[in-house]
Amino acid sequence: MPRSVDPSLNRRKLRLALKAARDKRGLTQRQAADVLEWSLSKLIRIEAGTVSLSVTDLRAMLLEYGVDDPELIAELEEAARGSKGQAWWSEYNNVISQPFAQYLGYESAANAIRGYHPSLIPGHLQISDYVTALFEAGQSDTRAQQRIDLRIARQERVLHEDGPEVEMVIDEAALRRQVGGPATMRRQLLFLKELISGQRATLRALPFTAGAHDSLDSSFFLLGFQDDEDVLYVAGPGGTLTNRDDRELVARYQECFEDLRNKALTEDETVTLLDELIEQFHRT
Repeated sequence: MPRSVDPSLNRRKLRLALKAARDKRGLTQRQAADVLEWSLSKLIRIEAGTVSLSVTDLRAMLLEYGVDDPELIAELEEAARGSKGQAWWSEYNNVISQPFAQYLGYESAANAIRGYHPSLIPGHLQISDYVTALFEAGQSDTRAQQRIDLRIARQERVLHEDGPEVEMVIDEAALRRQVGGPATMRRQLLFLKELISGQRATLRALPFTAGAHDSLDSSFFLLGFQDDEDVLYVAGPGGTLTNRDDRELVARYQECFEDLRNKALTEDETVTLLDELIEQFHRT
């Protein structure tokens, strides 16, 4: 499904334009909210791109910020109208937390996704049998099928031909761990190999010989944008975190990914490893 239909893209366009206009006007968020006679939380949500924006409220903001370019105003009004649609994940709202919904909004607008998981195939790359085996290994949940469907729908969007550039470092532990058994792993590894050969994703294996590194206990993803800073998503023993504003923390994980990339096998070496493991799982 083309990502352009997603309202998160329009909300992102509004967020960037309105923040730039406010900064140019020299107003803090508090000052802007006071001038508009709005609550600070309303302005923060608009600038975070987590809510839709009415054309009426948009015009009030543009007036206070001194934006008078007719073409820009028309473009932003169109974005405001498009910000009210349903997000692609709305049918899964009962199994999605608000923080994760916010992350999905960022992910839907990203131009690039880089990531690493220390023990599993990253969720963006999991085949349906692998996903099902993961959920079956956990506690029984009547909503498990919805969670499975959500993950597969998310993968289809990310790996779509109009989707973002995808680069993942996959730990050797994840490639060898028999999630769902040998047959499932064989199909999973064949899928990864197809992604590499089809140039739909850049995948590199991190061998055991790489030793210790800075992200052994957590998975993380960096969302890249052409017109904005990276957004970081971390999941580990301490829970999950989506971060856009702590630039030091984001920089730490950017450096971590570069370290992992340097320690990982080349793509050709990764394909060789995949072939070896596919044969091993075939014999198992």
